[in-house]
Amino acid sequence: MSNHSASHSSSRRRRRVRGRRRSKACAFCVEQVDKIDYKQPELLIRYLTDQGKIRPRRQTGTCARHQRRLAVAIKRARHLALLPFTAEHLRTM
Repeated sequence: MSNHSASHSSSRRRRRVRGRRRSKACAFCVEQVDKIDYKQPELLIRYLTDQGKIRPRRQTGTCARHQRRLAVAIKRARHLALLPFTAEHLRTM
């Protein structure tokens, strides 16, 4: 019984280590973008999922500062009807 639990815990450890990926560099930091403009929906739409949700940092690779600014820009663009709130409207763009 002890052998089974020991092999199970060691295989779990291997999966965690194997699952780690190299962190992506923030595209906004690399290009030295100071301000993310809400009037550029073609840029902002890359950071939305198929459902119209804002993608998390771990998917986009943005730093915390630019992720916050990106979220504000997307929300402003949504309120001005430059970006859709839902997936139904996203497919028509």
